[in-house]
Amino acid sequence: MRGNRSGLWAIGLVWLAQAADANPAEKSLRPVERPTPVSFKTAPQTEPVASTAGLRKWAKEFQSRAESEGIELELVASVFKDAIYDEKVIQRDRNQSEFTKTIWDYLDTAVSDVRVSNGRTALRVHEKTLHAIEKQFGVDKEVVVAVWGLESAYGSFRGSNNTLNSLATLAYDGRRGAFFERQLIAALRILQNGDTTASNMKGSWAGAMGHTQFMPTSFLEHAVDFTGDGKRDIWSDDPTDALASTAAYLASFGWQRNVPWGIEVRVPEGFDYTLANRDITKSSTEWQKLGVTAVTGSTSKIGPTSLLLPAGAKGAAFLITPNFEVIEHYNTADAYVIGIGHLSDRLKGHPAIQADWPRNDRALTKSERIELQTNLTAKGFDTQKIDGKIGPLTINAVRAYQIRTGMIPDGYASLRLLKSLR
Repeated sequence: MRGNRSGLWAIGLVWLAQAADANPAEKSLRPVERPTPVSFKTAPQTEPVASTAGLRKWAKEFQSRAESEGIELELVASVFKDAIYDEKVIQRDRNQSEFTKTIWDYLDTAVSDVRVSNGRTALRVHEKTLHAIEKQFGVDKEVVVAVWGLESAYGSFRGSNNTLNSLATLAYDGRRGAFFERQLIAALRILQNGDTTASNMKGSWAGAMGHTQFMPTSFLEHAVDFTGDGKRDIWSDDPTDALASTAAYLASFGWQRNVPWGIEVRVPEGFDYTLANRDITKSSTEWQKLGVTAVTGSTSKIGPTSLLLPAGAKGAAFLITPNFEVIEHYNTADAYVIGIGHLSDRLKGHPAIQADWPRNDRALTKSERIELQTNLTAKGFDTQKIDGKIGPLTINAVRAYQIRTGMIPDGYASLRLLKSLR
């Protein structure tokens, strides 16, 4: 489910804007698009005719490819005999919102009082199950519940789309056809394995399924049957298999028991902000010598950490551990990972983030992010790509420009910085 490390640009994804407007008791904060396309052997694709007739013609051609992957021909035929081209799915896939939400607006929803309260209720209701899952997989039960809370609002918003139809529509559409064909093959394999039925396989428009929104390929690799009924059922009202599968997923990427995802810290005046770099790690002793101290508790006994400033020098600061990177395998956006981590902290009874956010700032629009990259590159600070995504290369270019112009080199792509480039 993980793509390349995305840094701050991921805060600008459409899902942050959509999710932050939702009622936290009713909606998920699941990303619209979590995976990166991967190679998959497929027939050459041409511009499709956007119609149900065209989809069904494509499905007949797809049957041979599915059969070559070990999927029974009768299963494929039965699934696609009533397939329809879902224009709403394509509209969602094409949606590229110009406007975005800031990390603090997102966290206000992700870790709202309602979501924290509902999460504590979920911990009580499923106490025995969660204790058993934590014991077997070594992943904090609060982290598992936090994923559940952000992905589907504790099971209340699992998605109602027919997964097979959505994946078929997206594969036929062709924009990311290879990726969605791979997911469709995986979904058919799930049916063939007997984990669920076609009618019960529901999820998001993009094919993410169940309580914790597994993509089909991730399900095949990581889902577990924790109830012992012979099925890995992440779709039913009983969340047991979904929660256990989430723990298994995180454990597979090296979750460290009894290690926090990160710790909020204070940074002293005069600090060398070039050290706020994901590629730089230091021990707690080294950070303390530099004046970086925990807001609450202690930074000791957590091993090497990196300093993260998701809103630059004027916002909250965190020392992040390798467990931060484990959560990134669900989604690489800093806002999402901090949302999971901080919600899990609140479920443990820890306080809210103490630092103030620069709430008078606003997020850059996509066109402004493109302008920022264009201007940086024109001035000799090459961002490598001009795509409106503020990733590591753009952050490095921002930092280099800040150093050259005497700004605080925190790598933060702000409106103030954009104005200075104009």
